[in-house]
Formats: sequence, C-alpha cells, structure tokens
Amino acid sequence: MIKNRQEILFLYDVTDANPNGDPLDENKPRIDEETGINIVTDVRLKRTIRDYLYSYKGFDGTDGKDIFVREIKSEKGGIKDGKARAKDFNENLENILEMAIDIRLFGGVIPLDKASITFTGPVQFNMGRSLNKVSLKHIKGTGAFASKEGKDQKTFREEYILPYSLIAFHGIVNENAAKETRLTDEDVDLMDEAMWNGTKNLITRSKMGHMPRLMLRVVYKPEENFFIGDLQKKIALSFDILEEEIRTIKDFSIKLDELIDELIQYSDKIEKVFYTIDKNLKLTYKGEEIDLKDVKEIQFQEKSY
Repeated sequence: MIKNRQEILFLYDVTDANPNGDPLDENKPRIDEETGINIVTDVRLKRTIRDYLYSYKGFDGTDGKDIFVREIKSEKGGIKDGKARAKDFNENLENILEMAIDIRLFGGVIPLDKASITFTGPVQFNMGRSLNKVSLKHIKGTGAFASKEGKDQKTFREEYILPYSLIAFHGIVNENAAKETRLTDEDVDLMDEAMWNGTKNLITRSKMGHMPRLMLRVVYKPEENFFIGDLQKKIALSFDILEEEIRTIKDFSIKLDELIDELIQYSDKIEKVFYTIDKNLKLTYKGEEIDLKDVKEIQFQEKSY
C-alpha cells in the first residue's frame, strides 16, 4: 500500500470538441457564465481513467482484474445496477477490493442485500477548470439519413463545441484512506498512464481533439501529512493575443513561477516529483523557458508513455 501523501496536477487541451456536456442544458459544454471558464467534472476524468484501464490494460473481469463501475448488460434487460454488480463479486468485499482497481482508487458505495458499505476514495479530484476563457460555438449540419423514408430532405443535427480549452485538474492521493481500499503504488502508476493515454485515446466523434499536455505528481515524504494544495492555481498562461482567440498550444506559454517557488520552499518535505510533458508545451520560470530537470532543488523524474 502507498505510504506517501501525493498531489497531482494534470493539464490537457480540447480543440473543436465538447469536453463535458451538461445533459440538463442541451449537452452544452459547462461554462461559468461569470468568468467564461470551462468546467469539467471529476466524474468525466474518472470515466477516462476507467475506460482506458478496461480497454487497454486488461481490467475487463478476467485474470482477477476488473472495473466495478462500468456498463454491463443485465439479463433482465438494460444495464446492471450497483446491487447486481456486487453480486458479480459474490457480495464479497475482499474480492471487490482485490479485483476492482477503481474502488481502490476512487472508493464507492457497495450496495449489499442487508446494508451498503462505503469506501472513501484515496484519490480525489477537484472540478477541472480551463486556464483560458472560452467561446461557445453552435454548429448545425445535415445528417446522413432522410428525415423520413421516401423523403429527400435529410435530418439536421446541432451541437455545441469549444474552439479551444486548456483544462487543469488538481488531485490528492490520501495515504490514510489508502489503508482502507489497499491502494498500491502500482495502482497509482497505472492511474498516471490512464490519465495520459486515456485522454489521448478519447477518439469518439464528440471527444476527438483531446490531448494531454502536462502531468505532475508530487510525492511527499512519509509521515508528513502535508501537501501544498491548489497546484492548478499556481500556474498561469502568458499570451500576446486576445484570450478568447487562443486556438493552439503554440499561442501561449505556461508560467511556473509560483509553483516552482513553492516546491522549492517545501523541498524538505518532498521526496520526488514525477512528470510527463508534451514536447510542444512551452514552460517558463522567471521569464525564461525552462526544462524541469534543470530545477536542482527538486528531484524531478520524467515518465514517458
């Protein structure tokens, strides 16, 4: 099981797509109307992680590895509910924790016949928020089929997209809660891979245009019960055009001044920092472009996927 408090910063961008539609508002991208900031729920990010682990890493119910929260057809028709999923594991909590990596990561409510058991997830994410103001675009087009058999007129489709959104997620890995779900270092490494590659593999029609750009995981020394917090608020975009006109990763750089200064300030509490970065992303510190490996006060360790 993990023994270190850990903190996550994950950035990805979305081009000409809908990062996270609101089903109660015509499936429009979620936008804070006061600030123009795009919002993405933590549920969407967890879904990305689960889907990647299921589709690419063998957590499909075979070889003792599974995803508890996933859509499975019920013999009664429709999709299995939580109680039916628990029965797939013989309502055995030991089996669920041993097999279901998503319960070890994110916790969950396990509905049993006589009672429900709740596991608090060691990994928790805030709502993702874009670092740039976004503009909403409404697109209309024709469908592939006629509006009615025998008619020449085709159906119409409508959708809402964002031309560009750079989204930042912040997360915490709580080593204390990990004792309950038995979260391991290997599980967290798999989550890193799933965040990065799972985002890149969002290649459905509505999700094309997602690209991971930067991932940091700060591993604190054991027994500290300390973390800096709000890492996503310690970075900022630098650009020379109107903010709403940002369209690509080449239109800005990311200022890391506050983030790096705080990492250095608390370096005595930090064991190491894992990171993955897109080669096209420009990072700056004190006005100069920077490679994280050049920050000697912190042990930065690059991971590639």
